[in-house]
Amino acid sequence: MNGEKLRMIIQCSIFAAITGIFAQIEIPLPLVPISGQTLAVGLTATILGSRYGAFAMVGYAALGAVGVPVFAGFSGGAQVLVGPTGGYIFGFIAAAFITGLILEKTKFNLTMAMVANTAGMVVTLLLGTIQLKYVADLSWAQAMAAGVYPFIVVGLIKAFLASWIGITVRKRLVQAKLIQERPEAAA
Repeated sequence: MNGEKLRMIIQCSIFAAITGIFAQIEIPLPLVPISGQTLAVGLTATILGSRYGAFAMVGYAALGAVGVPVFAGFSGGAQVLVGPTGGYIFGFIAAAFITGLILEKTKFNLTMAMVANTAGMVVTLLLGTIQLKYVADLSWAQAMAAGVYPFIVVGLIKAFLASWIGITVRKRLVQAKLIQERPEAAA
């Protein structure tokens, strides 16, 4: 294994762990809590890009699936992935990929990061709400009320924070030569 691949594996692992830590910052709601997970997903994608951002979220989901308590409320296990909130966790993988891809295809700056992180938020909410609807046997209106509406304002705030912090950290990591300026060049 070359040094660059090892570095990216370590970085993906660090961001999977950060997501697990941020997941414990939560505001409980009846079906789906507001947590720091989506902020961590946005940071991960903004800093690492599409491919490695998605890998980090796959690692996070895998850790939780095998029982490590990295999901919100110190939960873990495959039952969480097939439960009412599992769609959001699967959505993190897609959101990280899409957020990073938008940035890679445009520019890593605050404006585009905000657009990309907002798109990632929409993807997460869409996939999460679909699973919530079917697993919890809700109508679409109930699923939207429980799985989307409470998260819009907080989601936009987290998208801004992920964009601002993510772009700042990314610039520093590029300057330190710890990540490449154009992630697709690492493929």
